[in-house]
Amino acid sequence: MPRYLKRATSKSFADSGQRDVADRVAAIIDDIRKRGDDAVREYSARFDGWEPESFRLSGDQIRELIDSLPKQVVEDIAFVQEQVRDFAKVQRDSLRDVEVETLPGVRLGHRHVPIDAVGAYVPGGKYPLTASAHMTIVTAKTAGVGRVVACTPPIRGEIPAATVAAMSMAGADEIHLLGGVQAVAAMAVGTATIAPVNLIAGPGNAYVAEAKRQLFGEVGIDLFAGPTEILVVADETADPFVTAVDLLSQAEHGADSPAILVTTSRPLGEEVARLIDLILPGMSTKDYAEPAWRDHGQIIVCEDLDEAWRVADSFAAEHVQVFTAEPRQALEKMRNYGALFLGENTCVSYGDKVIGTNHVLPTLGAARYTGGLWVGKYLKTATYQEIDNLESSAELGRVCGRASRVELFEGHARSGDVRAWRHGGDRFGWIDDVVGQEAPA
Repeated sequence: MPRYLKRATSKSFADSGQRDVADRVAAIIDDIRKRGDDAVREYSARFDGWEPESFRLSGDQIRELIDSLPKQVVEDIAFVQEQVRDFAKVQRDSLRDVEVETLPGVRLGHRHVPIDAVGAYVPGGKYPLTASAHMTIVTAKTAGVGRVVACTPPIRGEIPAATVAAMSMAGADEIHLLGGVQAVAAMAVGTATIAPVNLIAGPGNAYVAEAKRQLFGEVGIDLFAGPTEILVVADETADPFVTAVDLLSQAEHGADSPAILVTTSRPLGEEVARLIDLILPGMSTKDYAEPAWRDHGQIIVCEDLDEAWRVADSFAAEHVQVFTAEPRQALEKMRNYGALFLGENTCVSYGDKVIGTNHVLPTLGAARYTGGLWVGKYLKTATYQEIDNLESSAELGRVCGRASRVELFEGHARSGDVRAWRHGGDRFGWIDDVVGQEAPA
């Protein structure tokens, strides 16, 4: 039975509901529906102190911003985007269009069709998250999306040059310096200056997440995003210092970010707790990491690895790092996670920033039913059907008629009857009454 060296109440999807946030977001969305760009401008001025002549950046502005950056920054952006693009291409190539003949002359198939237009939200807030541009825009373009609208807020009244560079280099077709609910709503419902998109992707604060939730259905979304989560599964072979550092690396995302250690070694758990207390005071981001660890950090000691896998799976955590003697066992033992990071040579921070897999991942237990953002999210798998064998059409018409009448769908049944009559010579009283007995040649 698991024992707790440090325990906290686990967060759930129910915790994400905030009535005051929902009401404010609904009011903003409704206002933007009614007043369009005028409302967008008012909210941008109110929340971000930002009211330029045009929220959309011109090509010249974008080039100037890129040129203002150190060469190394631009090269690093290009390197990371190459990693993301290469992995997304592999994912796209794994998705095949199919066609199969199920009966003589009956062909069924599907095609993976890119979404026409996507809105990519790249948050600013506490941190300029340039990596979110890679994850949302590069992946969409690799999927074949024709138009990507990208929005990011100003940061303390300034244009985040590195973020804009990342958005442009990723392939964004439009870049708007616009944040918050007003950005998400403008992209989703459309205004005079921003044509509506079909899907919104990207992380954000509670207001952005709530806007996506309320607009879902009218547009698609990547997923519902909550606080960043990390869970480490470790045995006695794990390095306690590396473990402590990695737990805090994700706790710094916000004061509500859970950081959980599941281990088979009590001494390891105790040493990790001691080291975290030593590391935290020196962190520049301790204002977030300290309350996150205090209020949402957990250390759970298990009898053996089988129990550890079960406990870890029960959390369905966004990020799971595996520090065990045989980390690849997790691929067989675990089912519920946003992303796995196997062995001490990798870490969640690599996934967040540089390695090439997508960092937009399910939180708050959503990993029980979905994975994260990937190239397939920007594709619609659409089926098609074709019959050019008359006998097959007639036989399917007979079955369709019988099956439909069981469900009392007479109109459906008659569509089947017509094919059985036309191609199989079957007789139906209702057809005799309308067009006579003989089927057309």
